[in-house]
Amino acid sequence: MHITQWIFRAEQQFAKREALEFEDRLYNWGQAADRVRRLASALNSQGLQRNDPIAILGTNSSFYYEAIYGIPLMGGIMVPMNIRWAVPEHVYSLQDSNTQAVLFDSSFEKVAEQIKAEDTPVKHFLFMGPAERCPAWAQPLEALMEQSQPFAQMLQADRGVAGIFYTGGTTGFPKGVVQTHSALYASSIAMVAVSGADETAVGLHAAPMFHMADLASNFLFTILGAKHVFIPAFEPKLFLDTCQAKGITDALLVPAMIQMAFDHPEFSAEKLASVQRMLYGGSPMSEGLVRRVLELMPHLQLCQAYGQTELAPIATLLEPKDHVTEGERAKLLRSAGRACTSVQLRIEDEDGNVLPTGEVGEVCVSGPNAMLEYLNKPEQTAKALVDGWVHTGDAGYLDEDGYLFIVDRTKDMIVSGGENVFSSEVESAVSTHPSVMQVAVIGIPDEQWGEAVHAIVIPKPGAERDAQGIIDHCRSKIAGYKCPKSVEFRDEPMPLSGAGKVLKRELRKPYWEGRERAVN
Repeated sequence: MHITQWIFRAEQQFAKREALEFEDRLYNWGQAADRVRRLASALNSQGLQRNDPIAILGTNSSFYYEAIYGIPLMGGIMVPMNIRWAVPEHVYSLQDSNTQAVLFDSSFEKVAEQIKAEDTPVKHFLFMGPAERCPAWAQPLEALMEQSQPFAQMLQADRGVAGIFYTGGTTGFPKGVVQTHSALYASSIAMVAVSGADETAVGLHAAPMFHMADLASNFLFTILGAKHVFIPAFEPKLFLDTCQAKGITDALLVPAMIQMAFDHPEFSAEKLASVQRMLYGGSPMSEGLVRRVLELMPHLQLCQAYGQTELAPIATLLEPKDHVTEGERAKLLRSAGRACTSVQLRIEDEDGNVLPTGEVGEVCVSGPNAMLEYLNKPEQTAKALVDGWVHTGDAGYLDEDGYLFIVDRTKDMIVSGGENVFSSEVESAVSTHPSVMQVAVIGIPDEQWGEAVHAIVIPKPGAERDAQGIIDHCRSKIAGYKCPKSVEFRDEPMPLSGAGKVLKRELRKPYWEGRERAVN
């Protein structure tokens, strides 16, 4: 099994059908497959070899799409780079993965140039876009593709590594989740099984393409041989206008994006009239928003995906048939759905015992979509992956029909706008501010982003209490979405456990009182 097989199946069956549309570029499946082959050859021509990690840094585009398939076609390992990261985070991931090349676009020219000046193993900086716009210090990938013959070799990978996908770190650094071709295949087929879409679908890439969630929809549309439309990034008006202008039938968004689109002054159901299916994930969607969406667009088929990067990424799906607003089944709007194809779920207590129906414990998942490991982190791998079961760090229970309900998190993670933020990363950044003596970071409810990053700081004696100064300080250390949105100063000691650990559950309690679950 090799993920590029989907491209060549689409070429064989739908060669003349439109495949990729981005700005003024429009390719059919025959042309798209040819460009993927030429990109693979172009990489090969630079001396890049099988199993070389190759990073991608850019906004959504057909160029990004070609890289996702061209890199593994020549045997490389794709490393999608989080476009919200600060330069130190990029440098760490490149060093950690031993990345040999970076493919970047014009949006990240300055960032790539900064990375080039750092000490990393990267030997090649390849520009994705028109050759005439390539900076002098990089190589124009488009020109290299034009000079290359289509890559002829077809690799078989199965358990071979397809990509390294970086997620938040529990010890202050991102973790590289190593995923195989077969894991990505298993997760993607689960999507196909319930999507209801076919080759006539027109799928929109509005969520960031580096994210595993968008990658799932990418694979779904490619397996089907459907058309991909790309906008550089989500912006409510652009999303609405593109759906109307391009006849979009399918889209993946995180709930915060859906909220922004439906709240936009130019929103109208007519602009989304062509949209038949909407997949959402990354964080739960509030019941109120689900009801509002279905009231305004009763024809729309909503599907919720729950999972994580470690699961490539799908674990459960709440299908359209479960999105009902009246009667006994309306309770399922608070559910994350049921195990998808080939996945097993169970709930464990702290000692690893399997709990019965209805009891709350840690959600554990097993299946062919499970990660291989955390790169270079054997201890963290051993904790997260036990006898083939991925321990998600989410607390939940299963009902008598196998529906999963998430009620809390067992690990220190905040989900803001669909992005995972580990509090230890933020605490590490805040702690370096000269006025901070001690800090604890928690997630608090936020109507727009689901959860917001909140720092509780005990300042040094006599130090200035400058909340904005602490936030600004963090921006030089970590990605903007990880930085605290608010800072609370505290004089009394942090609540501690018997082992001396900060009891974050106690810090979180005042913000989450009166809610059914401690996640938003």
